[in-house]
Amino acid sequence: MKVAIVKYNAGNIRSVVNAVKRLGYDPILTDDAEELRTADKIIFPGQGEASTTMAYLREHGLDKVILSLTQPVLGICIGMQLLCRHSEEYNTECLGVFDVDVKRFMPQHHEDKVPQMGWNTIENCKSELYKGSTMPEYVYFVHSYYVPLCDFTIAETNYIQPYSSSLHKGNFYATQFHPEKSGSVGERILKNFLEL
Repeated sequence: MKVAIVKYNAGNIRSVVNAVKRLGYDPILTDDAEELRTADKIIFPGQGEASTTMAYLREHGLDKVILSLTQPVLGICIGMQLLCRHSEEYNTECLGVFDVDVKRFMPQHHEDKVPQMGWNTIENCKSELYKGSTMPEYVYFVHSYYVPLCDFTIAETNYIQPYSSSLHKGNFYATQFHPEKSGSVGERILKNFLEL
């Protein structure tokens, strides 16, 4: 099976490559349109800032490539946010796969820290992505922006308020958390995606 990881100007992509290798696959890291279109599974990971990342994707034609994909695609962290319609981070128009806007966390209490950084639970998980899950499960997050609960929500997390920690529409799946940093739980979620 050919697994492709989208190569672009985001951080943390190497750790996803290593996580996929630990599952026994040999992924390719690429920004080549043909390589991406002919892969069996695509992972669109990363950490970064929405506006410069979207500008890079547009400049390299990767926005159109990602939107044209028909095989299973998994967006991770900024990858999930860029699959949404719009981000409050520098007022950025995103790819629009998920018809929902990305909002900035607004602290309600003194102890509310932004970004959310560390372990938190995912609950109300529905989708084959979460096959074998026992709720609630702990996964690793690093983010200042979130996707509200919506029609595409397949897992929820509560931090400041309940929000979408995972989305699904058609062949597109996404997680706000980092499965590649989430131990055995994250490994199982990645494995479920690769076996879809």
